[in-house]
Amino acid sequence: MSLAEVLGSHRVVVTVGSGGVGKTTTAAAMAVHAAMEGRKVLCLTIDPARRLANSLGLDEMTTSEQDVPRALFESNGLKCKGSLSAMMLDTKRTFDDLVAKYASDEESRDRILNNQIYQYVASSLAGTQEYMAMEKLHEVRKDTHWDLVVLDTPPTASALDFLTAPERLIDAIDSPAMRWFLQVFEGAGKEAFGLVGRGATVLLKGIGKITGLEFLEQVAEFVSGINDLFGGFKERAEQVSDALRSPEVAFVLVTSPDPLAIGEARFFSDKLQDAGMKREAIIVNQVHSLIPEPSLPVEAQIAALREALPNSIDAADIHPRLEEALSAERRWATADRGQVDRLDEQVGSETRIVEVPAFDQDVHDLAALARVASFLTVAA
Repeated sequence: MSLAEVLGSHRVVVTVGSGGVGKTTTAAAMAVHAAMEGRKVLCLTIDPARRLANSLGLDEMTTSEQDVPRALFESNGLKCKGSLSAMMLDTKRTFDDLVAKYASDEESRDRILNNQIYQYVASSLAGTQEYMAMEKLHEVRKDTHWDLVVLDTPPTASALDFLTAPERLIDAIDSPAMRWFLQVFEGAGKEAFGLVGRGATVLLKGIGKITGLEFLEQVAEFVSGINDLFGGFKERAEQVSDALRSPEVAFVLVTSPDPLAIGEARFFSDKLQDAGMKREAIIVNQVHSLIPEPSLPVEAQIAALREALPNSIDAADIHPRLEEALSAERRWATADRGQVDRLDEQVGSETRIVEVPAFDQDVHDLAALARVASFLTVAA
């Protein structure tokens, strides 16, 4: 199945991979293509970069849906048969919405939202961003206004983080440590440690000397609040986990020819398959094209340079440097080819590998995104 067919037959396409491989640009290019083909598309990203916003004709990426003007497509020589909207994921806002939904009452909701430990967890704790990206996906995929949602997942040191985010959230909430804190503080209250076990009393007093009692009270309040939400959070996380394996969700793995990125892509590709998630394509960005060796003799090459260059530049002097640059480019292209071929052998014929060449200029407007899309959606 070509990537164009994937975009035309799924409700959700998730781009995954490590940082720095063009994942966000790929997601935006796929969204542009689908909109041009007539679909109502929402592009969700975690990248607040002005460059991405400008390429979509927006002043900046915001946490509210913004329509990409149809006139902008036309000014770039493109025809948009559908529609394209974009928004940036707000991790804390998404977490706050979950708390508001599952808190037992307004007092419990406000107590959790104002808790300092919660505010740190909701905005900074490792894994929170990955889970909330999946949570937002689960929310918008049920919105029938959109024909297609393209999700750009957070860049991670380990590209597997987002896959296990729902399960890790459940494990964290239901961990023995969390339950121990809950038992201790519910027994002790805020005024005395004497009602809990002697060992716990000694430990908590020791922690209190280091951190202050106020910190412990914040922890107690947070743990108690999370326990109040546990049933709803756990059920929701399980729903999100199931949604990732839905037939209407497709995963597109994005990488580059860099050996480290290719190695991670091969590993991640296997893990996607093991997890039962549909790995529809692997995009290899920034692939250098192999330039053929010049067919003209050296003398003819120098003569051609003399015709093309100003008289102030010595063609015979510059020719060796051009030869060296060409040789370096060919070595680079040969190395890229080897990496892509090895990736192809690893993943087999079931998964389409799509190559996007290295461009001379940055992708900075809709026309450039459409150009990227033309390589992504080439027929199989």
